[in-house]
Amino acid sequence: MTSADHCPDTTPAPPIVELGDVSKIYGTNSRASVLAGIDLRIERGEALAIVGPSGSGKSTLLNIIGMLDLPTGGSYTFDGIDVMALDERTRGAIRGARLGFIFQAFHLLPRRTVVENIELGLLYSGMRRKARRARVEESIESLGLAHRRDAFASELSGGEKQRTAIARAVCSQPDLLLCDEPTGNLDSENTRNVMQSLKGLNDQGQTLVVVTHDLEVAALAHRIVDVTDGRLTGVPHDPAKG
Repeated sequence: MTSADHCPDTTPAPPIVELGDVSKIYGTNSRASVLAGIDLRIERGEALAIVGPSGSGKSTLLNIIGMLDLPTGGSYTFDGIDVMALDERTRGAIRGARLGFIFQAFHLLPRRTVVENIELGLLYSGMRRKARRARVEESIESLGLAHRRDAFASELSGGEKQRTAIARAVCSQPDLLLCDEPTGNLDSENTRNVMQSLKGLNDQGQTLVVVTHDLEVAALAHRIVDVTDGRLTGVPHDPAKG
């Protein structure tokens, strides 16, 4: 056995997301540039807010990070994996296993209970029912929904619906949680409650990316970047990471 066998691996982990000179163009004849020259790096455990006016390209950027869309040009690596080189099926498998999504619309089934709606996020995970239910109960407790576990989604307040959607997204323990205007349909009190829930998840190590037009929501993140006219301003990577 050589001395090298005793040396720990000091190779730094790759960022969970790294975009290089990413562009997005729609159309063929009258081409519309939505994103241009986007450089962005997201580290594990980080909370990043993406802000910008409507139509600026921030949701398109989130869709690219979430592998719901591909860039027209540039590079994208996810945890060291070259996303641009993957076929659609492989991207879908990574998206389903390693990414969680929270949208402005809650996307809950109104005649299903909180437990049933959350469990839907695990139906294709391959987990046994007992293990799924244990994971669901853990998510319910962490999001403060235990007292509403058997309520139908149609009976929930806006804040409870969004916390149910968050619980559904995190019960699969994703590497990255992507939130598109998660408080857009909520009043100020429920906005605070939902953002505190997201902050609590990040405090436990969950990596978050939040698209929002609300600067109070964005202020809860470690870092804020602005998308205006398809271009990124702000700090493209965590300064603590170099």
